[in-house]
Amino acid sequence: MERILRINMTDRSATFEDVPEKYKERAGRWLTSSIVHDEVPATCDPLGPENKLVFSPGIVTGTASPTSSRISVGGKSPLTGGIKEANAGTGWGRRLANLGIRALVVEGKAADGYWLAKITCEGVEFEVADAWTGEKLSTVYPTVFDRFDGVESVDICSVGVAGEHKMAAAGICFNDQNGRPSRYAGRGGLGAVMGSKGLKFIVVNDKGGPGLTPANKDLFDSGRKKMAAALTEHAITKPEGALNSYGTAVLVNIINEAGALPTNNFRFGRFDGAAKIAGEAIFEGNKERTGATLYNHACSPGCIIRCSNTWHREDGSEHTSCIEYESAWALGANCGIDDLDQVAELNQLCNEYGLDTIEIGGTIAVAMEGGVAEFGDGKRAIELLHEIGKGTDLGVTLGNGAVATGKAYGVTRVPAVKGQNMPAYEPRAIKGIGMTYAVSTMGADHTSGYTIAPEILGVSGKLDPMNPDKAELARNFQYATAFIDSTGHCLFIAFAILDIASGFEGMIEECNGMLGTAWTADDVGRIGKEILDLELDFNRQAGFTAADDRLPEFMLTEKLPPHDVTWDIPDSEIDSIFGTGS
Repeated sequence: MERILRINMTDRSATFEDVPEKYKERAGRWLTSSIVHDEVPATCDPLGPENKLVFSPGIVTGTASPTSSRISVGGKSPLTGGIKEANAGTGWGRRLANLGIRALVVEGKAADGYWLAKITCEGVEFEVADAWTGEKLSTVYPTVFDRFDGVESVDICSVGVAGEHKMAAAGICFNDQNGRPSRYAGRGGLGAVMGSKGLKFIVVNDKGGPGLTPANKDLFDSGRKKMAAALTEHAITKPEGALNSYGTAVLVNIINEAGALPTNNFRFGRFDGAAKIAGEAIFEGNKERTGATLYNHACSPGCIIRCSNTWHREDGSEHTSCIEYESAWALGANCGIDDLDQVAELNQLCNEYGLDTIEIGGTIAVAMEGGVAEFGDGKRAIELLHEIGKGTDLGVTLGNGAVATGKAYGVTRVPAVKGQNMPAYEPRAIKGIGMTYAVSTMGADHTSGYTIAPEILGVSGKLDPMNPDKAELARNFQYATAFIDSTGHCLFIAFAILDIASGFEGMIEECNGMLGTAWTADDVGRIGKEILDLELDFNRQAGFTAADDRLPEFMLTEKLPPHDVTWDIPDSEIDSIFGTGS
């Protein structure tokens, strides 16, 4: 029987409770947003004791379903002031699911010091973790693994020094299958929330756990097979396909060609050095430096897309894993940096210090706008990352994100919505993703509704990215994404299930097989809408209005080269997406 585990950091107690009837079908984002909506005061201090940090594996996480090892993390964001869900691919969520834990809710706040919580089938044990603070995560993870019998026995969730300093750009780190501290629920500053509670590590050992039993095994297996077939057939997700060969950074050249790769703090849509930091460059560089053709690896157990890469130094030693598209862009093109080794070092430092690469890349670009460094100066950018790691006054400013940095340096040209820096797609050149940025409950967030699929990649039919008639598209993609985030599947299944009908059927059958439900395709939109309605309601209670669903002012007047376009979507069109704005 699945349960909810509550950890109270005030007195370091742990209690189990049955899953309430209203939550019986909910998991992943559906459950994290439900608990945050129902239990967290919308106007509370995100770093105060009333905020809660909620972890939930998806509906099929922990099963044999392919590419389904996602863990959702929810809470009130210290970056946006609204609700937040961030998720990561990691074995940690599978272990939690195998222990029969539908959700882990971290409550309260330790009076002083940092703690480690170890979760097993026998309960929760706490240990003082102060000795592990103030260090790079690559230094402390091996010692924690040694303490708890290695990567074969446990998975680790933690915060880095950014979370210890409660910086709003701090993410929550999980290990990959090789034990690297490299898989992040990065956005929204949830690492600061975990740090504020005095919780440094959550270690999970699932030995002896009850595991998961489908309500209808035959139906689940039917859905699982359909999903696997679709993923291995689609050109983007199949073995040695686009993602498997070149990683998510395969998008660098594609988006650059479309004139929508934000460059030098969203000043241009094309970057002359794009090819030097793209997925193809990573692939060829690795082959040259190691003498081997290195296909990518899986971020988590059961992933068959395998899009995570590893970059190597000139001597063939490992430098960092993984340089995602967003990281290559944020730490590269957005800062005018085209040296892949410098981008890799910046990426690795974000992993070491526990930082969201998107927010930090945007922050460095804003700092460059403010004269702290020159665009293209990778060495100075690396110095700035070390300032964050040291917790200096400059580092704390930068560690609190792009908006805070803009205010500190008098920079008004900050590409953010609801306090969160924009990801790697220029909204002036791709209108649908701009609408997603505007109305997302999470702040500017491409994963809230990845309209890039049809607008750029031609998935589910090719749409003109410049066409402004995208309100319905933005709404439907956000509903569908909220459902996928609840299943425990990686968002990348969307490519296959949008183009291959049997894959979409498989996703629904998997969920019905696990839960004993009878959902149809219509329920995907219904459930997605229910999730968004909860999140929108929380944000309204927190004080958000339609005025928060707006792109920055400079995008309305500055023409973006090479297309020389502005953001020209009327406010009324934005407000029509969810009826009244968020």
